[in-house]
Amino acid sequence: MRKYFTIAFTVCLSCVFAQNEEIDLEQFAERLFEVQDENLSFEDIYESLLLYYTDKLNLNKVSPEELESLYILSPQQINSFFDYRENFGSLLSINELQAIPNFNTQTIRSLQPFVTVEESYTDGRPFLNRLLEEENNYLLLRYSRRLETQVGFTAALPLDTTFIESEDGRRVDTLTQAPNRYLGSPDKLYGRFRTSHRNDFSLGFTFEKDAGEGFSFSENRKGFDFYSYHLLLENKLGFKKIMLGDFQMQVGQGVVFGAGFNAGKGAETVTTLKRSNLGLRPYTAVLESGFFRGIGLTKEWGNFEVTGFFSRLKQDANIEVDSIEYSLIFEGEEISGAAPLADPDQVFEEEFANSIITSGFHRTENELRRRNQVDETSFGGMVTFSPNRRFMVGGAGISTNFSVPIGRTPNNYNQFEFRGEQNRVFTLFSNYTWQNFSFFGEAARSSSGGVGAVGGFVTSLSKIVDFAMILRNYDRDFHSFYGNALSENSRNINERGTYWGLSVQPSRKHKLNIYYDRFSFPWLKFRTEAPSEGQEWLVRYSHFPTRKISLYAQLRQQTRQVTLPSENLNVLTDQKRYNYLFNIDYQLSNGLKLKTRIQGSTQQQTSIQTRGFTFIQDVNFQIWKLKFHTRTALFETDDFANAQYVYENDVLYAFSIPAYNGTGIRNYAMVRYDPTRKLSIWVRYARFAFRDRDEVGSGLNLSQGGTSSELKAMLRVKF
Repeated sequence: MRKYFTIAFTVCLSCVFAQNEEIDLEQFAERLFEVQDENLSFEDIYESLLLYYTDKLNLNKVSPEELESLYILSPQQINSFFDYRENFGSLLSINELQAIPNFNTQTIRSLQPFVTVEESYTDGRPFLNRLLEEENNYLLLRYSRRLETQVGFTAALPLDTTFIESEDGRRVDTLTQAPNRYLGSPDKLYGRFRTSHRNDFSLGFTFEKDAGEGFSFSENRKGFDFYSYHLLLENKLGFKKIMLGDFQMQVGQGVVFGAGFNAGKGAETVTTLKRSNLGLRPYTAVLESGFFRGIGLTKEWGNFEVTGFFSRLKQDANIEVDSIEYSLIFEGEEISGAAPLADPDQVFEEEFANSIITSGFHRTENELRRRNQVDETSFGGMVTFSPNRRFMVGGAGISTNFSVPIGRTPNNYNQFEFRGEQNRVFTLFSNYTWQNFSFFGEAARSSSGGVGAVGGFVTSLSKIVDFAMILRNYDRDFHSFYGNALSENSRNINERGTYWGLSVQPSRKHKLNIYYDRFSFPWLKFRTEAPSEGQEWLVRYSHFPTRKISLYAQLRQQTRQVTLPSENLNVLTDQKRYNYLFNIDYQLSNGLKLKTRIQGSTQQQTSIQTRGFTFIQDVNFQIWKLKFHTRTALFETDDFANAQYVYENDVLYAFSIPAYNGTGIRNYAMVRYDPTRKLSIWVRYARFAFRDRDEVGSGLNLSQGGTSSELKAMLRVKF
């Protein structure tokens, strides 16, 4: 009786906020990715975010790990949600969230685009019927092109003049066009089809051709340059999951398997830190590395869950040939050389890959020669034990084998990088929830003997204060190819650090986020010729005076050490950088929304200080069935170290954070048209106009003139 009274009350209160099925991706991304730089794989992060948007979590079936992976709810709110569901049963409406203790209107609005409330029932239709009749399906086709002519698309050599004789005996001058530097056209093509139903199945394939890559059907080519595909069956044939094709793994805190939505350090200083144990996940992005291709199986036995997988994937690599030194005992003396003295013509050579290339570009003859040079075979698995929703412990491992030995050209800082044909990594991980404290940790060891470990907790100290603390340690010889745990480096290697995060929200209108991260690097790094250390902190204040106005101000400081040459000896020098921004969003009417943003940075190194600055004005509006997103930005930076990274609205499933660098103007305009419920069309035009240069880019991407513009169009069809 109490529950139905509560539901009636919440329905009456539902007018407090209007349900909005269309997520504001720009606002959501800026909240999670406010610390923006060139080292993050935003495309992979964004892909995982939109997976939840298109395949919503059912609140009546959702697990704590899945709900945590949205990075929206605090530990106290997650506990309140599951306590409510245990006490009152399944939710009858999304509006019932208002009756849960510690849930506020702002949280519910953020949660709505990613969740749904459905009755728990078994669909008795045959699997093929469910697959063909599923409403959650779409086909995307996307085209983009840089409009200026780049050097790579011009003739590689001057035009040759040849002379031939025509049938009537006259001499004819003929211009013979030399081949392009890039083998293909400047058009970038992308397509994707996917149909899915949560806890039942997911089927999809993706294809792509980058600008400059060829498109042909020949012995070495199969149309598009890259294909990705997957089939996921859930709760079929006695297995929890059956995964075929391309997939990733999210295990523990991401030290060994770090797929999925990982925002890392950002403006959300507490909720984004803990990772969720999600296991097998479909891979649908177009990044041509960092995933598995093969088969994965997950089986449940009571409180135990077991996952195993096998993968074989071809990787791009630079292959070199090195002579093998030999050692002979000749008349009691050891002799070394490149070939045995008994046979001077005999040569011992060995192929090795000095690097695995992850760019995915195959535009030139050189890039094509590096394609698919190494076979990477991986197998492994995971076992977890979870007697209740508050405790989980598990272990996992992976063995990776390369058909060609991996060995970087040695130098001072990379002496402990992986070398060889095989790498094994084993890990143990655990989560435990006690009241409003959520403890977590993971420790792994690679076959080199190096250890990588992460441990910490997040907690709600009160209704208005959330706190997080995380310790991390990655040895200089710890090797994990698929890890993506919290780190200052782009990889989990050669780092120690401690992170503190604090979030205070005394009322709906005010919020303060703070974090402090101190880190050190026990061994040398690129541009740092000695062990070094640094720190980073961020303060962000958000204010929501009305439902139509929101603003925030943010200050971030980073201190790192780099090596600078001097007259007698290279020395470590602090490199200190400040980033600051002010942003205000104001909605003038239902069809008109404005955004004003001021963003800048300063970098201090010895006595030299450089600066960067940008002023941005967005105007977003809707006319009839047309939705427009426009921007004008003025920017000026002294160097690339002060480039301003700013999120831009883009077509669906595309993520754009360009670097505003130099002096100039950035404009873009995008229109979306939905003629029917099943058809959507996007067209986007973006342009840099630089005032400090008469050519843009470098190498084969160089173009003449002070502009760089791009045209993009996309079509989405729902069946």
